[in-house]
Amino acid sequence: MTDVGGRRSFKVFGQEFIVDARYNVTKELGQGAYGIVCAAQASHDPKEQVAVKKITNVFSKQILAKRALREIKLLQHFRGHRNITCLFDMDIPGGPASYNEVYLYEELMECDLAAIIRSGQPLTDAHFQSFIYQILCGLKYIHSANVLHRDLKPGNLLVNADCELKICDFGLARGFSNEPDNVAAGFQTEYVATRWYRAPEIMLSFAEYTKAIDVWSVGCILAELLGGKPFLKGKDYVDQLNQILHVLGTPDESTLQLIGSPRAREYVRGLPYMPRIPYQQFFPRANPDALDLLEKMLAFVPAKRITTEEALEHPYLAIWHDPSDEPACPTKFDFRFEVVKEIPELRTIIFDEVRRFRGEVRAPLQQQQQQQQQHYGDYQQQAGQVPMPDQWNPRQAEDPRPQALGESNTEGLERELEYATFFLHFLKHSIKMSFIVTVDWAKYGVTGWNVREFAPRPDGSAPLYAFGSDVIWKSAERLKEAFKGPEAGAIMADVPKFSNKPPVFLYGNVVGSG
Repeated sequence: MTDVGGRRSFKVFGQEFIVDARYNVTKELGQGAYGIVCAAQASHDPKEQVAVKKITNVFSKQILAKRALREIKLLQHFRGHRNITCLFDMDIPGGPASYNEVYLYEELMECDLAAIIRSGQPLTDAHFQSFIYQILCGLKYIHSANVLHRDLKPGNLLVNADCELKICDFGLARGFSNEPDNVAAGFQTEYVATRWYRAPEIMLSFAEYTKAIDVWSVGCILAELLGGKPFLKGKDYVDQLNQILHVLGTPDESTLQLIGSPRAREYVRGLPYMPRIPYQQFFPRANPDALDLLEKMLAFVPAKRITTEEALEHPYLAIWHDPSDEPACPTKFDFRFEVVKEIPELRTIIFDEVRRFRGEVRAPLQQQQQQQQQHYGDYQQQAGQVPMPDQWNPRQAEDPRPQALGESNTEGLERELEYATFFLHFLKHSIKMSFIVTVDWAKYGVTGWNVREFAPRPDGSAPLYAFGSDVIWKSAERLKEAFKGPEAGAIMADVPKFSNKPPVFLYGNVVGSG
């Protein structure tokens, strides 16, 4: 540790970490593509603890600068709600023209929901109700400010042992307008949230993206709580879509017309009929009210999906519901800063934002923390303690990281569908693939080229044609390699067996033996 002009410098994950001189870094919490987080303790009062987030390389790209500014502004706007992480302070070590890092001082929480689920610690239905209720309370506040979070997942939900939950990470949030021409403008090219919690209208380029995309994510989180593992765990874009369709069934023609991507529409239309699977088959011991809420949250058509306000009134959450204690945000969030494009201007805006905020929050942090307690209610008394995992490392999170910034979901889905179509054509015609039918294929439900049967099952069971998940939906890079002469044959040799006897493999043909 060294002193640096009213600040202290520590090594956190091997990098320099500069905090206010009032604090000592006590624990490394996590690191990622956009920053580092550690716990810090006030030297004059051990009870005064904060999480310090260092946002790195802020101005290496315009989109990263916009992300940092967006999070700074949104955390200030939502400051004070009990289910949204509180921003206590901000700091910029360096001058206005040269800095490249921003430090955010936030509430220190014990764990995130992903770590609790992953740990296998026993949770009760009361815990599930408490968590979902608090998520919805925070989400109602966010949505009422005309903001969509767009990256709700267990890793972005911070919790304490007393069942307190807070939503964090607003870097991917966007504005929402009830005006038809302004609904979620710009999403098609900038949506980058985590795949397993992504609503189907995002993947399929529906004309409008609404608050319903966040409700879908909450439904995925509820299913993960009920099952103890991610529910729709797609390996890539197409597989994610297949997982959704396998559970929700074949969309009707009116729903297909909502799909903005022609290729995706034809892909879905070309799949064999799939019936809807009742959620009770996945969660046989779940509270029936929980399954009813889940079904309403995971409606395929956004307009038919339950809203946050309706969900708060659902019987599953009746023990918690109190309209007088579920406030809406008093002011709409102003997204006009999003039009700023130049990095020098963004640098100035962020510096001024931090300087202004620091002037407003010079009160002792313990006093600010006490103010946050006014709406906490009796979560602990009704839900009980949450078993905390022994070790919390956010970097152990299993869910796929958000996609590369700037990449369109539609582009990813279109690209994978294009390669999948080409590969099927390649299998059918180029290598003249043939089967010697000595297996009773009917018992596997196979009807011609049934692409649905290539999809792994949401319940974890193997697909009928497991090579579909290993080959057909692999990344574009692997598929390109598969098209190079003998490599195609080598990959096809990996086709799993449908009987106790190994398949006979001949280059250019796959021969199944029964």
